[in-house]
Amino acid sequence: MVDSNKKVNSIFFRNIVCSVISIIFFFCISIKQSDAYPHEWVGVPKSEYGEQLWDRQSIKRNDDGSVRVLSKFIPKTKSEITKDILYTMDINCFEKSFRDVDVSIDEVSSNLNDFADWQDPNGDELILGVIGQVCRVEN
Repeated sequence: MVDSNKKVNSIFFRNIVCSVISIIFFFCISIKQSDAYPHEWVGVPKSEYGEQLWDRQSIKRNDDGSVRVLSKFIPKTKSEITKDILYTMDINCFEKSFRDVDVSIDEVSSNLNDFADWQDPNGDELILGVIGQVCRVEN
């Protein structure tokens, strides 16, 4: 009788552990999938410093008429210090100006600053490429 109780308890405990592990596993997968953000990266012509991509899926029109887009700079030479950098940019298509409202190395640590100053691209080929392509798509 004692043997059969141990066996039932063992099976019950094993089933509970398996159930808990399964729930945790599926919960983690669903969180990861819900955080997944589909990207459609579009490249602008490369420069001597690297390349710049912008995400067609991230384009949003701001209340002031400017356009917000996620952009990624990939330096020509990579090291621990020079990693891919993500920029959330606002673009003023009429004035051909921009402002970086967030700069990060991943999408999780976003810290938007809607009060950043508007800047002239100063001939930067990569930024001008992003402005030109995004404004063509948006207008």
